[in-house]
Formats: sequence, C-alpha cells, structure tokens
Amino acid sequence: MRRERLISDARKLLEDLGMDAERSNERSAMTLLALAHVGDGDEWASATGSMYTTRLMMDWMRDRLGQEDAANTRETIRRFTLHQFIAGGIVEENADRPDRPINSPKWNYRIVPSLLPVMHAIGTSEYDGLLSAFVDNISTWKAQQEETREMNMVPVTMPDGSVVSLSAGGQNVLIKAMVEEFCSRFAPGGTVLYIDDTDHTHRTEQERLMASIGIEMPERGKAPDLIVWLEDKGWLYLMEACSTHGPIDVIRKRELLELFESQRDNIVFVSCFPDRATMRQYLKDLAWETEAWCASEPDHVMHLDGTRFMGPYGYAVVKLD
Repeated sequence: MRRERLISDARKLLEDLGMDAERSNERSAMTLLALAHVGDGDEWASATGSMYTTRLMMDWMRDRLGQEDAANTRETIRRFTLHQFIAGGIVEENADRPDRPINSPKWNYRIVPSLLPVMHAIGTSEYDGLLSAFVDNISTWKAQQEETREMNMVPVTMPDGSVVSLSAGGQNVLIKAMVEEFCSRFAPGGTVLYIDDTDHTHRTEQERLMASIGIEMPERGKAPDLIVWLEDKGWLYLMEACSTHGPIDVIRKRELLELFESQRDNIVFVSCFPDRATMRQYLKDLAWETEAWCASEPDHVMHLDGTRFMGPYGYAVVKLD
C-alpha cells in the first residue's frame, strides 16, 4: 500500500478513535504508522504492537515514510501526539517496566493490544464492529476535551430564567455579572439580544432576535459585548465589558451610533467594570451621556451628565461635535 493511502487510512482511524484535529493530522498519522510498523508497501494486517522509543519511531518514519527529522520534532511528537494517544487509550508507555525512570533513554511506547484487531480489519467488513467495541471501552481524547470544556464553561442565567453557557476565559465572568446583576436591577424584564461569546455558539438565535426589532447583527468584533432590549420603554442597552479593554469613549460611542443607526433614538450606553479600581483607569475616557457600572457594587450606577438619570438621549437631533 502506498504512503499517501496509508497516511489517509491512519488519519481516518484516529478520527474514528475520537482524536481531535491535531491528533488526526499527518504528524500524528505517521506516528501511529511508526508504532504499528506499517510502511510503504505494507498492509494493515501486518500491524504489530512492539515497543519503540521516540527516536526509533522517528528513524522508522525517515526510512519507511520518507519523513526527514526537523528541529524539536521529537519533543513535538512526545508532547502533542503521544501524550494524547496515551490519554485517549490507544497507546501505552513502558509496558515492559511501568516504573521506568522518566529520564531513561529506554522510555517506550506501544499500541494497546486490544486496538490491533481494529487495525488488522481496516478495509474489511469487520472494521466497524471491532471499532465500536473498542471505543465503547475507552474514554476518547475528544470526549475528555469536551468534559474539560464543559467544566470550565461560565453558566449565565438570562432575564427570562433560561441558562446559557459561555466559553471560559476572557471577560465572560464580567459579562455574566452584567446579565445577572445589572439587568435585574436596571433593565428588569429586558431581553438579551446579543451576548458576546468567544465561540459564538448562540449567534444564529441572536441574529433572529435582533432582526425581530429591525437590527442587523454587526460584523464580528464591532458589536458591543452585551445588547439588551427593554421593550416596555423601547430602550436598547449597548454594554461594554471593561476588564481588559476600553469603555465607551467618544470614538466608540460614535461607532456604536453608526452601527445602530436605526435605533439611535433609543440607545442607552453602559460601560461595565469588575470594580472601582479598574474603572478609575478609564474614568477620564468615558463619554458624556453614558452610564458606568461596577460589578463589585451592583446596586449603583454612575451617570455621566445629560438630561436624565438613565435613558436614551435622542441622538438623531444631538450634535456630537
């Protein structure tokens, strides 16, 4: 069997075994072929479960697959392929001596014996059944990644009582407070039209909600972090989370007015901060006729001038210069 076909088969096998994109790329496919000792001209039925050091695998890839060494390749294979193969239950290390010192040059890897029948069946009618039986008895790498991701998600209770999960990291802890703390106090009964989520899981539903009041979703990166519609007053809250980047200053205010031209008479601008210390860093930049709020003191809002405490200012007739 030719090299290209072997690599293609190996990549598909890795995908079938629940490996993610990086653990199903060409590097990982060649690593699997080296462990199985299936090279150019071989068939999958010849796959073996012998033990190999990383150096031996790299030599085999060079000699049988034409893969020349590159700088740091050994460490890359170890850290970004073999470690995940082990975690995903398809490879084991030091089967001959589990207590081998970690710095030993004899540290080795092999395909778990129960996977070999699956490999031998590639291209046959028995493959699907054997694969299913094998996968049922392991915790796949992709499943473990998903579990970790779910554990790290930020749950947010929306004003209507529903719960959405935002991806971990970034400003989502502050955005959670904006939804749960600010909205319950200063926009009760409001509808969250848009909530910035780094993986944009909810974008389709957000576009539908915004279209329902005649707003077109701004392109990614231009929308504020949170958009809330208060129907009984006809107010549109445009809110920025300001824990790591700037608030609504004069330039950002103008940009948002242009983006939401159809609703400019209804806009309430709110810059949100995790605490006063963070707010002080940006205080001089806040635009007039906007609001400032700190999650650490959720019952209070700072009002920056204007004709009313909170509400839109009818920007269609207000000159900004």
